[in-house]
Amino acid sequence: MRRYGPAVLLALVGAAILRVSLFSELYLRYVQAGLRPYLVVSGVGLVLLGVVVGVVARTAGEHEGHEESHEGHEESDESEERVGHEEEHDGHTHGPAGPRVAWLLALPALVLLLFPPPALGSYSAEREAAQRAARGVGGFPALPSGNPLDLTLGEFGSRAVYDSSRSLKGRTVRLTGFVTRGDDGTWYVTRLLVSCCAADATTGKAEVRGADAPPVDTWVTVTGTWHPRGELGSAAAWPPVIDVTSVRRVPQPDSPYEKR
Repeated sequence: MRRYGPAVLLALVGAAILRVSLFSELYLRYVQAGLRPYLVVSGVGLVLLGVVVGVVARTAGEHEGHEESHEGHEESDESEERVGHEEEHDGHTHGPAGPRVAWLLALPALVLLLFPPPALGSYSAEREAAQRAARGVGGFPALPSGNPLDLTLGEFGSRAVYDSSRSLKGRTVRLTGFVTRGDDGTWYVTRLLVSCCAADATTGKAEVRGADAPPVDTWVTVTGTWHPRGELGSAAAWPPVIDVTSVRRVPQPDSPYEKR
């Protein structure tokens, strides 16, 4: 079995990548949609490489067996000692397939294959708190007509904090995200914003007033109006506030992140 270890590990990792990218939408929990083709190509490449490595290992094994059948199985004490030193080095067992500790690489692949981790949620959002990209106060493009107006949390927050034309004033907006809570009982509709993948996520959120809080991490769509506060561009203006008229529970979207 050790002979085929590298092949099994390569195929396992490739299958895990294909599991979340080719055969489901789970990859959206970790990366942007545009990276899907690269994940699929990587997964296929790893599976094919695993097959090639397995074939090479089998061929090598058959060749060794053929040579042994002609040469016999006599080994000197000196060669036995040398093999022992090859297999026991620095407390690890080695051989043609490498150290056995390499099998630990199979654990994350199995987890991804069988139990894909969920998307980032309230814990990740709370860690970042009020860190935001530095933007200058200024004008924003005009908003489309009509009410309610569907906005991302990122756009709502940017306009609420930095828009000198106050384009949100008097408009009814609709925001979708998951529920997070502050230490004082305040609750927020929150979304994680990513540029590439979950590793670079930042937080977009809005304080919700006028309705009781659903359980933390529940996905909701809230409808209401912007409640101005604080000086434009100041820390006091963050996070923005929305006075809601309705709160509706919704399923988590396939793509839980907003593009930053």
